[in-house]
Amino acid sequence: MKSALNLSISIPSLLRRIFSRRFLKFGTVGASGTVVNIGVLYLAQEHLFNTVQHVELKLNLSLAVAILLATLNNFFWNRLWTWSDRTQQHHRSWLSQFGQYTLACWLSIALQVLFTNLLAPHFYYQFANLIAIASTSVLNFVLNDIWTFGRVKLLPARAPAKSVDEAH
Repeated sequence: MKSALNLSISIPSLLRRIFSRRFLKFGTVGASGTVVNIGVLYLAQEHLFNTVQHVELKLNLSLAVAILLATLNNFFWNRLWTWSDRTQQHHRSWLSQFGQYTLACWLSIALQVLFTNLLAPHFYYQFANLIAIASTSVLNFVLNDIWTFGRVKLLPARAPAKSVDEAH
């Protein structure tokens, strides 16, 4: 019986994915998302949540808004530009694909929040966030290249139903 997720990626294949033109596009989109993230983080931290007294709560609320808006930015640009050649993936509604994109990004997002919180006491919070973004971008690319905009399916294809004659 085949597993629900059957991935076999060799190291050379993985390296080709990472050092590709598509990864450069992904990085360009990621840079625009970083600008959105850093800008929104600043606005939220300094203005939107400036009345929040608890330092960690203020940072986490600001991060949540910044990450959400940066994720929306990145999804749309990646769909329209980075993976525009994979039109077979565009048959789904953008909302459905955004859900899949978000699931693929959850680990990177969780690690970004964790790394930012771990580094913020030692560095300026914006610099801590930049380090966190850079360290999670490769994982984010690979997950989205393989799953969201790739050809991997999480559920196996249904076997054709057996006819009454075949069943006996």
